[in-house]
Amino acid sequence: MKELKIGVVGLGHRGRELGKIVATIDGVKLAAACDIRPHNWYQQQWLSNASMAEMFPDAAFYEDYDQMLDEADIDAIIVETGADIHAEFCIKALKKNVNVLTDIPVVASLKEAEDIWNAAKESKAMIYVGSNPNFGLLAYLIKDFYDKGLLGKPYCMEAEYIHWNLPGNEEDVHINENGDWRKLLVPIRYCTHSLGPLLTIVDSPLRKVSCFGTGMHAENAEEYKERKKDDMMCAQYQTESGAVIRIMRNGRCRAKIGHHNYRIFGTEGYFEKIERFGKSVFRYNSTKELDIELKEMPGGGMHPKYANNPKAVGHGGVDYAMLDNFCMALRGEPNESISLKDGLALTIPGIYAEESAKRGGEVITMRYPWEKDWTTKI
Repeated sequence: MKELKIGVVGLGHRGRELGKIVATIDGVKLAAACDIRPHNWYQQQWLSNASMAEMFPDAAFYEDYDQMLDEADIDAIIVETGADIHAEFCIKALKKNVNVLTDIPVVASLKEAEDIWNAAKESKAMIYVGSNPNFGLLAYLIKDFYDKGLLGKPYCMEAEYIHWNLPGNEEDVHINENGDWRKLLVPIRYCTHSLGPLLTIVDSPLRKVSCFGTGMHAENAEEYKERKKDDMMCAQYQTESGAVIRIMRNGRCRAKIGHHNYRIFGTEGYFEKIERFGKSVFRYNSTKELDIELKEMPGGGMHPKYANNPKAVGHGGVDYAMLDNFCMALRGEPNESISLKDGLALTIPGIYAEESAKRGGEVITMRYPWEKDWTTKI
């Protein structure tokens, strides 16, 4: 089996962690890394016992991304820059025919969506999208429930991603120590995590959106006014076939509650995941079963394929699963990696939702780069 040589650009906390994890996959080597801040490579960082340079002495470090793409002889690059600048790093790699795994959101504007779509069509390289919720137990169970016909046709769904986040707390300081990209993206732009598992069971694209924001209400809002972020945003989407999906995202939250909650109403059944205080539970029922009462199962755990793999770490193991599937894609093996098209289908709705909120909740029709009536104007 040919050794895969992987590079990482962007060595904030997540970039460092994904670099460590991908190096544990059989036949994979972390061969290069790039960051404009050398101390992220050479000095010990938050939640680490050693520097990246000490952990990977054979890997080449670069401060210049173009130089890395020209010299490092890597099979693929993992893009972990700030979320508002993913696209430019992906496009540069694609133009050099270097395979890409990019984190979400994929792009920051409709023009970037067009540019990355065209770059991917012209490149000999592959690009996949790292939406890790799609690799967890929830996504597996939802799809399995749907494929078995127990859910029927989903007609109403809702999800929320509520992340403990008050500016100034320890986690916020460390996560943003390499640049506070979070202040550049309003909460609903990070709808990707919630939409990921849901869009695997809809039969048509999201087509309309209306979105509202709450404004800023924290006591220290004046201190953080440069963030210009709503404390909460709520978007309601409708698919082309009429299904409704409600997504709620936070800019700030004063309670350490569960991150991800879902409710799915189908013509034949119901499925939910409720998470509170670090514990989650799944509940479901189906008219296709003799017992139609609501059933319950523990909400923790991994996709069955990775449930007993000690290497499966990172957000409960989904990061490992995501990276493992990417490496299988690079080798031409069967995999469940997320395509650029599916990744943009998760990202673009957040761009339209932000514009809807700016217009007071106006209903906006959404388009995608692969459609004939695509436009970068809203």
